[in-house]
Amino acid sequence: MANDSPSTHQRFAKDVIVVGAATGLVALSTIFTVPLLTRTLGVTDYGIWAQSYATISIALVIAGLGLSYPIMRLLPAKTDKAAVRDDIYSVLCLSLLSTLVASVTMVIFAGPIARTFFDGATQVVRLTALIILVYSPTSMCLTYFRSSSLMKTYALYVLMDAYGQVGIVAYSVLSGHGLVSIFISVAALRTLLLALLLISMVRQIGVARPRFLRTKEYLRFALPAMPALLSWWVVSSSDRYVIARYLGLDSVGIYSAAYSIGNIIILIVSVLGLVLTPTLSRLYDEEKMAELSIQISYSLKYFLMLAIPFVVGAAVLARPLLTLFSTPNLASRGNVVLPLIALSILLYGTHVIVAQVLLLTKKTALLGLVWVAAAALNLGLNIAIVPHLGITGSAVSSLIAYALVLGIVSYHSYRHVRFPLDWRFLVKSLVASGLMALVVWFMSPETRPQTVAAVIAGVVVYALGLLLLRAIRKDEIDFFRGLLRGRSGQSTEE
Repeated sequence: MANDSPSTHQRFAKDVIVVGAATGLVALSTIFTVPLLTRTLGVTDYGIWAQSYATISIALVIAGLGLSYPIMRLLPAKTDKAAVRDDIYSVLCLSLLSTLVASVTMVIFAGPIARTFFDGATQVVRLTALIILVYSPTSMCLTYFRSSSLMKTYALYVLMDAYGQVGIVAYSVLSGHGLVSIFISVAALRTLLLALLLISMVRQIGVARPRFLRTKEYLRFALPAMPALLSWWVVSSSDRYVIARYLGLDSVGIYSAAYSIGNIIILIVSVLGLVLTPTLSRLYDEEKMAELSIQISYSLKYFLMLAIPFVVGAAVLARPLLTLFSTPNLASRGNVVLPLIALSILLYGTHVIVAQVLLLTKKTALLGLVWVAAAALNLGLNIAIVPHLGITGSAVSSLIAYALVLGIVSYHSYRHVRFPLDWRFLVKSLVASGLMALVVWFMSPETRPQTVAAVIAGVVVYALGLLLLRAIRKDEIDFFRGLLRGRSGQSTEE
């Protein structure tokens, strides 16, 4: 595997391009879903929708037992197909059993859960439990494809899920159906996709009875990461429950709509993360520390190259962007939240890249402690200030928590791997973003066409600014140009 003609950097970049295209299209699907729901069903029903997906995320964290981490870390180095098969099916069965317990518990307590957090929508809570039961094994199957660097297969199924859901939402709301019909259709779609994923995986590795030979090893790796995963959920999603408790589901809908737009930035780091973990795992196992350091440095550079202008643009265009993707009423109440969320996600995305070092060195317990501290801080701040500052207070709480996590993780990661950070590039990116902001501010868009024009103008100005400031080296441009033309075998390593 290590002797394939493309270099490690080329294979990595090609995977980034494949997953990046798919992730960009998934981002567009989110942009379609938000206005479809907010403009037809209203902000409150969108709040229920967002609350359901926040519940799905925490259920997957708990029921998944953190097993995606060891799959991504331990599986890429294995070449014995029988061992891979046993590991995957053992983990899949264990996760499915755990998920079944979580789903049944949720169905039993559907009434109290619905009254407290879902505006009494008991049927939605039960359907959410069904989606969780189906989605957990789906997530494990997708993790297998990621760990095996089968990114085209991964991208295909992610796109089928995203646009199948868009089609369901569009058909349902335009035909006059409500949330319950949408959730029933989503559950059916996820069941179909799970069946297709299992068939695809069986074709790759065959089928066999799981023997749970290395389950203890996987759990020893995964369980110390559970506090980090649970705490991450507290920081990223528990604010919806606090908002619902103190402000109501319409405020959840407004906050979630702003969060959905601000969260687009995480798709950038998601693209990197999908291929970064298996790539870095191979480099670390092969003791190629110089290449590993360069890979982290490049990932940071290209993430920040896109994330910095996004945050600046979100600050300048907050109100027109929210109007473009939702409603004027929602935009007037969420325009302060959007740039705060975008900045929070920039900090979180930077942490995702830097924290790869702690995953490689199996410092998952340290990550857990950091996230537990951040979760306690975030939850405490939310409870203290949301009743007084509203959804803006929740956004501020998230920003403080993510800043804490990034600071501590960066300190400990750099002690293990010294990766260079291109400070000159960061300054040039900030200057180009400032020029972009001036142009967009001068345009002062109000209507939807004007907003689209301002976004396009901002992208052009930022790109020209980077070129004029020579923020990207010629060898880097040539490298990615060669990838797009399909060339291989030539490395840009010096």
